[in-house]
Amino acid sequence: MQAEEIKQLLLAEIVDGDITVNVDGSHVAVTVVSDAFEGLRPVKRQQMVYAALNDQISSGAIHAVNITAQTRAEYDA
Repeated sequence: MQAEEIKQLLLAEIVDGDITVNVDGSHVAVTVVSDAFEGLRPVKRQQMVYAALNDQISSGAIHAVNITAQTRAEYDA
């Protein structure tokens, strides 16, 4: 998958997110900065990201995902 395709999938789930995607074969690193994560534990944040990519992970198009999920305040700090 291309980085832009992955970014669009994430934006469909996390509408106000600032998203950076790096792809190395089937390994993907994503950084998502969004106030939608406010008050959520890290596991819940990751679940939101995985939910957007679940079909691609299940199909094998994405093998591994490294996730950084922060609120805007956390990112700015």
